[in-house]
Amino acid sequence: MTIWMKNVAGTEHEMPAGHPEQIARLERVNAALEGPGFFALGMHHAPMAGEADIMLAHPRAYLEGIRRVAPSKGMISLDPDTSMSPATLEAALADPANWTVLDAGQNIAGLGQRPNFVQVYLLRDGDPVSLLLLPLSGQGYGGRIDAIMALRGDMNTIAGIAVTQHSETPGLGARIEESSWRASFPGTELRDASGELRFRVARGPASGVHEVDGITGATRTGRGVTQMVRFWLGPDGYGPLLDAIERGEF
Repeated sequence: MTIWMKNVAGTEHEMPAGHPEQIARLERVNAALEGPGFFALGMHHAPMAGEADIMLAHPRAYLEGIRRVAPSKGMISLDPDTSMSPATLEAALADPANWTVLDAGQNIAGLGQRPNFVQVYLLRDGDPVSLLLLPLSGQGYGGRIDAIMALRGDMNTIAGIAVTQHSETPGLGARIEESSWRASFPGTELRDASGELRFRVARGPASGVHEVDGITGATRTGRGVTQMVRFWLGPDGYGPLLDAIERGEF
């Protein structure tokens, strides 16, 4: 299925003369898509990226730096190839080219969409990758959960996890940020010998190598963490990256 994503910010994103991203070009494309030949094409409003989404791809300092220099009028040059007008940041945040919309079968983490570009961190011991840090996000019981997971060099064994943002219930789901709960992650394996993703937060104490301890009274938080990890470590998340690292392509 093909859908047409648009946002009014794109028609206010003014660039210098000669730059390929011109408002007039975008207006002509929109006018053509509104014609009779494209009646069957569904148009959707491009959603604005939230700050937590951007943090998956860039450090906070990068975004804050862009915001500080964003002009209220006129135009500035960020580098020899990148200009910025007052509407540039909003247009970038709404650019559907930076996001993949997830269908119902893919959307197991409750995100609705995922960024196409994410900043990850690799630690090498000589040439092989010995540690990989991956930003994760998903829907918990009280709201969005953001975390960073570390994987060992086999790309299957968890080295640790840090929860960086959540809105879970104090004393219950909020315990996901406690070191005592996170201590059950190191050594947990994501997949079984057949390659099937088996990771899960148990409903009680972990009973296998693919489980971490559950939190009493926080079943929905645990399910959210399970689905978050399964999404991002699966084929619609970092799965292709993990495969490429295992093949020695990084």
